[in-house]
This record gives sequence, C-alpha cells and structure tokens, in this order.
Amino acid sequence: MPNARASRLTRRGLLSVGGALGLGVALAACGKGDKNDTKGASDRPKKSGSWSFTDDRGQKAESKVAPMNIVAFTGTAAALFDYGIEVTGVFGPTRTADGKPDVQAGDLDITKLEILGNVWGEFNVEKYAALAPELLVTDMWEKNALWYVPDQSKDKILKLAPSVALWAAQTNMPKALQRRAELAESLGADLKAKKVTDAKARFEKAAERLRQAAKAKPNLKVLIGSGSQDLFYVSVPEMSADTLYFQELGVKFVEPKPNAAGFFEELSWENAGKYEADIIMLDNRTGTLQPDTLKAKPTWAGLPAVKAGQVVPRVTEPIYSYDKCAPILEDLAKAIENAKKVA
Repeated sequence: MPNARASRLTRRGLLSVGGALGLGVALAACGKGDKNDTKGASDRPKKSGSWSFTDDRGQKAESKVAPMNIVAFTGTAAALFDYGIEVTGVFGPTRTADGKPDVQAGDLDITKLEILGNVWGEFNVEKYAALAPELLVTDMWEKNALWYVPDQSKDKILKLAPSVALWAAQTNMPKALQRRAELAESLGADLKAKKVTDAKARFEKAAERLRQAAKAKPNLKVLIGSGSQDLFYVSVPEMSADTLYFQELGVKFVEPKPNAAGFFEELSWENAGKYEADIIMLDNRTGTLQPDTLKAKPTWAGLPAVKAGQVVPRVTEPIYSYDKCAPILEDLAKAIENAKKVA
C-alpha cells in the first residue's frame, strides 16, 4: 500500500493518500498548530531506567530513558494516543483540504501537533530535526519499507532518532493490536487502565458477534473495493491485517486475481461487475471515490450490492487500538446480519 504515483502500482501505490489511485487529490500540505501548544508527552511521567523495543523488522530501538518526544505516522500516533501516549509531530494524512482532521487522525488534537507532511512524499526533515525527536514510529506494509517515510530522505531521517516499524500487513488484526499495545506499554502506558480493558473486552465481544453473523449467513459474499476515476480496485483479503482477521472469523470474501504485487486487481469501470458480491466494503479514505460520486458511474450503480443498499465503509487503514477496532467489527457484523443474498 505505498507511493502515490509509483511507476508500477504496488500496495504502496494503492494505500498512500487515500489509495494512491492517480487521483491527484489536492489535500492540504504541511501544516502545524501553535508550537507553544505542542505538549507531546510532557504530561506523561517519565519511566526510569533504559528503554528498548524490538520492532517488526527485527531491529531494536533503544535509549537511556524511555522516549518522550515522539514523532509518528498519523494513524499510529492515533493508536498510541488511545493508550495515553502523546506525540509531538506526525506525518501522513492528518488534515483534509477544508482543515478538518483526516479520518486517520482518530482522537488526536491536530492543532497541537507539528505536521511534517500531509500527503505521500512529504516529510519536512528540517522541522523534524528541530523537534529533537527521540523516537520515530510508523507502519509497515512491505518488509523494511517505512510507511510515509520518503525513500529519498529516509537515510537523513533515520539518522536523527531511533525508529520503530510495525506490520499493518502480513499479520492479522489481533497481532497488530498486540504489537501497538506492547509499544505503548514500553513507553509508559497502563494496559490495565479501565479504558483499555473495557475497549479490549468490547473488541473481543465484537469479534464473537462477527463470527456468529458470518456463521449464520455462510452464503454471503463480501467484496473489498476502492474506487478511482478510471479504475475499480478489488483487494485480496489475506493481504491486510483487518480483512485477514475477518476471513479468519468466517467472513466469505471475493478472491480477485491480483497483479504481480499480489494485493489487488485493477478493473476498468466497464468490468466493475466481474465479481458477484452481496456486500461491498468501500475504501473510506480521503481521496477515494465515495458512493455519492460513484453513483454517476453506470456500472457501479448496476452492481447488485449497490442496488440493494449493501455498501458499507471500509476503514482501509485501521487505527490499531482496541478502542478504534471494536466499532469496525461491530459495523461489519451488523452489515452481515442485515444483508440479504443478492448476487
């Protein structure tokens, strides 16, 4: 899921900036709030003793004390925030063109954060250095590829602070959640706090509800889609942590014939009906086409799931905290419970 205008459309190409679907969406670029309001983790008590954490690259990040001044990919920062760990700076989709928080910002107060880059390929190294970062955290969709850290400036960026990269693919949702919780705990989060334990209990209950919903309607087929002006992308469920987990819970997905990268199949809009589906999970990220725009495309409007009103948003890049993932499971369970066979 990388690079917005990659020469060959890879997973990076699809995921970046709302799908990297060649939309050329005009999002707000770098921005920041009042630097004096940027408190980061200043209210978090310092952990005594040295700190280390081995990430999903197998690399150990370490320092003499637990990092307080953290910079992270927006969605990862939002996950840490749900455990009480605040960051000073973010990079990745944070602010929409109208100045509102992007869907990936979660509960972050973006007015109090230094935004180092808001779209794919943007990362202000000078601003990053000025923050005197103690830790950089981001996701990883491909081995050793740091999500939203530009390749051309990666070496400069990684020299300034230790880094942690956590899988968002090649794993399932519970493991992705566990790894971010482990990182948060290493940084001082209390995983026994009521807010955290309640959220985890809700997640587990939602997972069982989804399992039972899928079991009750085994013949329903779900398609994972993302729309651009010229193409309709159908994703392979095994390639993302969320949909792999839904599949493990019993949800039946359309299995497209992916391109060489293995993540999705590109369909022209003339062929958008290639796969029969009863429910469509539609990419909800900023920059992808949503139902109100897609209705102008005849082949979209003619899809059985669309005509039946069985299109639900897909949180394509989940914020991996129990608090944010529980509603995703609940919403999909509800969609399956209420759906009828139409394909």
